[in-house]
This record gives sequence, C-alpha cells and structure tokens, in this order.
Amino acid sequence: MTQVNLRKAAIIGCGFVGAATAFALMQSGLFSELVLLDANRQKAEGEALDISHGLPFARPMDIHAGSYDDMADAAVVIVTAGANQKPGETRIDLVKKNVAIFQSIMAEIRPRDFGGILLVVANPVDILTQTALKYSGLPESRVMGSGTVLDTARLKYLLGEHLRVDSRSVHAFIIGEHGDSEIAVWSSANVSGIPIHDFCEMRGYYNHREAMQRIASGVKNSAYEIIEKKQATYYGVAMAVRRICEAIIRDEKSILPVSGMLHGQFGVDGVALSMPAIVGKDGIEGHVPIQLNDAEAQALRQSADKLRGIAAAEI
Repeated sequence: MTQVNLRKAAIIGCGFVGAATAFALMQSGLFSELVLLDANRQKAEGEALDISHGLPFARPMDIHAGSYDDMADAAVVIVTAGANQKPGETRIDLVKKNVAIFQSIMAEIRPRDFGGILLVVANPVDILTQTALKYSGLPESRVMGSGTVLDTARLKYLLGEHLRVDSRSVHAFIIGEHGDSEIAVWSSANVSGIPIHDFCEMRGYYNHREAMQRIASGVKNSAYEIIEKKQATYYGVAMAVRRICEAIIRDEKSILPVSGMLHGQFGVDGVALSMPAIVGKDGIEGHVPIQLNDAEAQALRQSADKLRGIAAAEI
C-alpha cells in the first residue's frame, strides 16, 4: 500500500462541484497540496491557477493539475466526476452515465495501490459509492459517499429558520438515499437535548405534522429548486465535503450520515446508503445505532430496497 501523505488531497472532476470543493479545501487549511484531475486537462489547470492566485490571502499550498499517478499517496481522493443533474432530472436518472464513468475511474485507481480514503460525491451518490467499492478493490471502511451530510445540513438550516434558533444547536438526521426516498428522523430530533416537538411549542408552534411535512419536503426539494434557479448546486455540497475531510484528517470520530455499506444494521443488508457513522482517519469506523420509530424503520427499508434494485440492475 502506498504511504499516505496526510497533508495531500486530490479531486477527480473539475466541474462546478469539483471546483467549489477545491476552493473550500483551499480555505480550510487542512492540506498543503491539492491535485486536480479532469478529463479536460486545461480545465484542471485553469481551476488550479485561479484558486492559486488567492493563496496570498490564505495559507501556503501547492494546487496543481495532475494525473492518477500524482494521486496515489493522497490522504483523501474526492470523486466529483460525472454528468450533472439537469432541471427535471432526478439523481437516479444519472445512474447509467455515471456508473460507466466510475468504472473507468476505478480502473485507474485500483492498480495504483491507493492507501487513503475514497470519498464519492457524484450522483446518485449511494449507487456510485457501491460502484466504487466493487471496482476499486478497497476495503469498505475506506470508501464512503458524501451521502446525506448536505441533506442533514439543509434540515438543520430549515429547522433553525422555523424555530428562530441557531441551526448548529439543532440535532437531527436525514437518512437513507440521498434522493427522493430519503427519511427525516423526527423521532430523535432535538434542539440541545430538548425533543423537537417540545421546543416547537416553546416557540409557539403546535401544528407539528404540517410543519414536519413542509420542512421535510423543503429538504427533499432543495436541490431541484436550486437547479431550476441556477442550473447546478455546488456551494453547499462543497462545504459538506470540507466537513467530511475535517473529520478524516483530524481523526475526529465525528458522527456524520455518510453513505456506506450496511450488513444487517437497521434491518438493511448488502446496500450502500446513509446512516450516522463514526468518521475518522481510517474512514467509517462503525455505524451509530440511532433509534427509529416503526414508520421511519419501514421507510428506511423501502429506501434500501429501491437502491438495491437499481444497484443489481446497473452495477
């Protein structure tokens, strides 16, 4: 296995998400070297130059275009390459195009004895995480998808707006597919330890069911709304990727709803989807057994069945 350089990251794919991620990582100070790779070499070179010109306002860092050989010793390789979601498309609509792209990328990564963490960001992220696992040859703990980290942030943001409270004090998860079958886990949601419904009533809200449906729908439809307005989403997910990288590089053991393989946990087996997991320098260290009510558990199994069927047909 190639010796890992903990101060080095690589990004495959320099479209909107890849470029925004590179910018977010430059500002983070986590890495001293960042390698950018794109099918269009000039695009990677241009993004590296553009971001590098801001380094006098940040921290010293080597940002450059490179090849797969340059990525072999990276602590984290972030894969954003793939077809973009267009207005009216679901993430699942991208599956055929992006599975083929991922197969070709993993064929490049596999022979290079990569020793770091592979972080999948392209959509549909759960299916592509499973694709990466199958074709990279890497252990399951070291392959994860960005999953519902962004969806969970959207839920916290909308709840914070609704309750007029700092979203960082909101503790709640979106689980399952990063997509239309995702589940908001209301049964364990709280604000600084106060059950969500109790906190709502403290703030003068009593119509819980209507508010829950509206907020969960707002989370689910956020990407569609943004794509309709500006053709792509990239800032939010770039910050989600930065957060995951922080947990890995600092070995934080943070609990994040990343996408990874489940083997019997929560009644789900043999499929990659998002559940709260302990994330550190070795990747996914294990899943956290959060409590789900019967309806949430059933919805999770249905989400898993949907993804399992697509994976069986397409990977």
